[in-house]
Amino acid sequence: MVKVKIPATSANIGSGFDSLGLAVTLYNYVFMDEYDGLQINSLDGIPIPSDETNLVYTTAKSLYELCGKPFHGLRIHQENNIPMARGLGSSSACIIGGLLGANELLGRPLSRNELVDLAAKMEGHPDNSTPALVGGLVTAVLTDCGRVYYVKQEIKHDLRFVTFIPDFELKTSVARAALPKEIAHRDGVYNLSRAALMSVSLYSGNYQNLRVAADDRLHQPYRLGLIRGAQQVFDLSYRLGAYAAYISGAGSTLMAIVDAKIIDFEQKARAALDELGFDGWRIKMLEIDNHGAQLF
Repeated sequence: MVKVKIPATSANIGSGFDSLGLAVTLYNYVFMDEYDGLQINSLDGIPIPSDETNLVYTTAKSLYELCGKPFHGLRIHQENNIPMARGLGSSSACIIGGLLGANELLGRPLSRNELVDLAAKMEGHPDNSTPALVGGLVTAVLTDCGRVYYVKQEIKHDLRFVTFIPDFELKTSVARAALPKEIAHRDGVYNLSRAALMSVSLYSGNYQNLRVAADDRLHQPYRLGLIRGAQQVFDLSYRLGAYAAYISGAGSTLMAIVDAKIIDFEQKARAALDELGFDGWRIKMLEIDNHGAQLF
């Protein structure tokens, strides 16, 4: 049986709309074996499709078909620690799990870079799928011909990525619909300069620049209103000393980038959320994952 460990991802990182993403230490697990038929189980009780609509299954099946190999079915077990529809790459994790597992069962006909391209075509957002596969901080572009050009940077472990996970979902389709169809040229320039600053600052350790780098005019101003309490969480994050705060992916999760030396950040943030009446929100203190999806 093939076993795959896939990290969660946090995309956009404020100004890097559809181009910047990073992998963090929250994981889904996929266990896969060839089987004459279809058997899909959730190991942790999280409801998942157990028929042919299951994303891990459909992804794996498509790779068999792409490689021209006979496909008779799969036995799949899933452990889903990445919350769904929360902007942490749960769909990407399923796609990466299906691709990496099937590729292993087939004898590794595709290279890791070929899997990067294929995952981005399936998922549509390389800033989600690419860091899930290769780890670290990734700047990624999906071209019209389906090729992904990306740069991976390994980030030091002196940062913590604090996830504020609300007790409500935000579908990507809804978050996308909130965006304007056109933007001003000055806003595009504004974001380009800050996205470059974000990448360089995270890699070089110039973390004092992160708050400016996370500022955005392309998506966050239009999505903040869809996430109840988002501005309050941003404000409390900065009050507690965060370097930056931003909407993770399309939301609803919010992310704060924090110095690892602030050991009481989570405790104080929890108290602040409770005081605001956000008792249904969860907080997870995560680190960078510089390795990406792994077979184990």
